[in-house]
Amino acid sequence: MALNPNYEQIGKTFVQQYYQLMDDSTQRPNVANFYTEQKSLMSFEGQQMMGRTKIMEKIQSLTFQKIQHIITAIDAQPTFDGGVLVAVLGQLKTDDDPPHTFNQVFILKPANDSFYVEHDCFRLALHV
Repeated sequence: MALNPNYEQIGKTFVQQYYQLMDDSTQRPNVANFYTEQKSLMSFEGQQMMGRTKIMEKIQSLTFQKIQHIITAIDAQPTFDGGVLVAVLGQLKTDDDPPHTFNQVFILKPANDSFYVEHDCFRLALHV
């Protein structure tokens, strides 16, 4: 498969849709639609999980009530199989806590006329 010439637009559109759903508590369960049960992997602060069910269990177990992602930069690259690698840098604000820098990397894979998240790595930029 050839490189996807629309990789930048795909990456930016995905980021906008993903964080819009994440930041709205009533819409957050719809984030599940980005993942598959058999081919999606997530690393969240060093904890690994596989499949839509486990990923959503992790997301739903987070204790914040309010969340806001402030995106600083989006970098996208085409992969050699028609997918898109997306790297996100931003700030994460939860409840009344001060904002923390985060980075998240996604690998999007083509499926029919859309994409799904094959890999998702999330990390807060905390230096302890």
